[in-house]
Amino acid sequence: MHKKKKVFINGAITPDFIAQSIAHHSVKTNIGAHSIFLGQVRADEVESNQVTAIEYTTHETMAEEKLFQIREQAFVQFDLTCLHIYHSLGEVKAGEICLFVFTSSKHRKIAIDACEYLVERIKKEVPLWGKELFSDSNHQWKTNLN
Repeated sequence: MHKKKKVFINGAITPDFIAQSIAHHSVKTNIGAHSIFLGQVRADEVESNQVTAIEYTTHETMAEEKLFQIREQAFVQFDLTCLHIYHSLGEVKAGEICLFVFTSSKHRKIAIDACEYLVERIKKEVPLWGKELFSDSNHQWKTNLN
C-alpha cells in the first residue's frame, strides 16, 4: 500500500507545476517512459453561450478515498515506478489545465496503458462536479460525454 497523496489543487494546474513534476523524475534512472494526460477546459458553445470557465467541486474526503483506491489498483495492474494524479477545484478558465495524470514505468506501453486506464476510471468513478460558467453570467452543470 502506498502513502495517500494530496490530489486537489485550488484553481488551474500551472505549466510550472507540470514542468517541476517532470523534472523531479530525472533522478529516477530506472524509469524508461512517462505518459502524461492533461485535461484542459474547452471554450464550448452551448445554445449560443460560450463557456469561459468551469467551477469544480467535490466531497474531498470521498473523492480522495476513491482516487486512492483507483491509484492502488493501477499499481497492482501495471508495473509502474511512479503515478501522480492532480485535479483542480474551484474556477478554471477556458484554456487552463484541470486534470494532470502522470505515470512512469520501465517501458512505454505500460506507462501509456496505465495513464489511459486512470483517466477513464477517474472520469467514470470519482465524485467531481463541474459548473460551466458562460460569458453571459449564466451557468449549467456539466455532463461528461467522454
